[in-house]
Amino acid sequence: MKKSLNLFLLIISLCLLVTACGGNNSGNNTGNSTAASESPSAAASESPSSEPVKNEKLIVYTNANSDGRGEWLIEKAKTAGFEIELVGAGGANLTSRLIAEKNNPTADVVYGLNSMLYENLKKEDVLVKYVPAWAGEVEAGLNDPEGYYHGLVRQAILLAYNSEKYTAENAPKDWADLWNNPEFKGLYEAPTLLGQGTPQLVVAGILTRYQDANGEYGISQAGWDEIKKFYDNGVGAIEGEDFYANLASGKTPIGPVVSGVLAAKEEQYGVKAGIVSPEVGVPTIVEQAAIIKGTKEMETAERFIEWIGTAEVQGEFAAEFNAMPANTKAVEQANDSVKALYSTIKPQTFDWSFVAENMGSWVEKIELQIMK
Repeated sequence: MKKSLNLFLLIISLCLLVTACGGNNSGNNTGNSTAASESPSAAASESPSSEPVKNEKLIVYTNANSDGRGEWLIEKAKTAGFEIELVGAGGANLTSRLIAEKNNPTADVVYGLNSMLYENLKKEDVLVKYVPAWAGEVEAGLNDPEGYYHGLVRQAILLAYNSEKYTAENAPKDWADLWNNPEFKGLYEAPTLLGQGTPQLVVAGILTRYQDANGEYGISQAGWDEIKKFYDNGVGAIEGEDFYANLASGKTPIGPVVSGVLAAKEEQYGVKAGIVSPEVGVPTIVEQAAIIKGTKEMETAERFIEWIGTAEVQGEFAAEFNAMPANTKAVEQANDSVKALYSTIKPQTFDWSFVAENMGSWVEKIELQIMK
């Protein structure tokens, strides 16, 4: 009987011990969780989720800030949590500046430049490879296949004329008509090239028709003869003058205009432009966006790139500025007039590597030997 009692008491003791141990484990777990939540490191890890991310100011270089576009972007970026400072200049000038600053960069992001200029920046190791989430929404063939820059806006470099002075029947049919038809002599603008990306593409659209591996800077003598006639028979652009004002007044009623500003210019000056559609096609570029290598604001720059190229932002921009977005999901928000324009023009084919490699030499020859 005594042995049975002792055995019973031993079993009861063991049960109490197991229960106590279980209680201690439960108590220890609760105690550890509380301690962790009150530790400085845990509190620090929780604070970013409870407070908005504070973005550092971004320095953004662009050649696409005119006609209210820069102000629009600054305000839109502010509502998205970004504080950006735009530095605007011609595309070629910005490219030269970025290359000059590459060992001590000022800019964090660059947007608006065309593929030719971005190829130069890639060659000079100025850009960071970064592929945003929206890259796959961009029309095939417009992004850099190596992932350094990605498309925002399509721009056509149009040959335009004053529709009150010319009709489709008596207007030029191609750039070559300007200098080969005496009726247009002295009535079209021949653009300056230094520091200006768009006029350079006008010249590229002419010269690349005469590509010759044995020619000077890859162009046959016939091509150089055509460029000389282009400048000899045109009116040189004057710095500070708005070409469209001259088109509207009749001073130079024919010349190049970028598709993205066409509607605004027509409204501003009250004169619609007729558009020439050469058989060879129209020089068409894509304004791209990229991150500058060496930026001290890499995370903010990435978030900005992720934001600026979305279908939402590009769709709003397209509707506001009569633009044709590169993002296919934003195209539906483009204005009907823009969609109609792009349905009637054929893009001219370019070998961008060839153009980028030779453009500097072409500009130098034209400025020093042909435009003198």
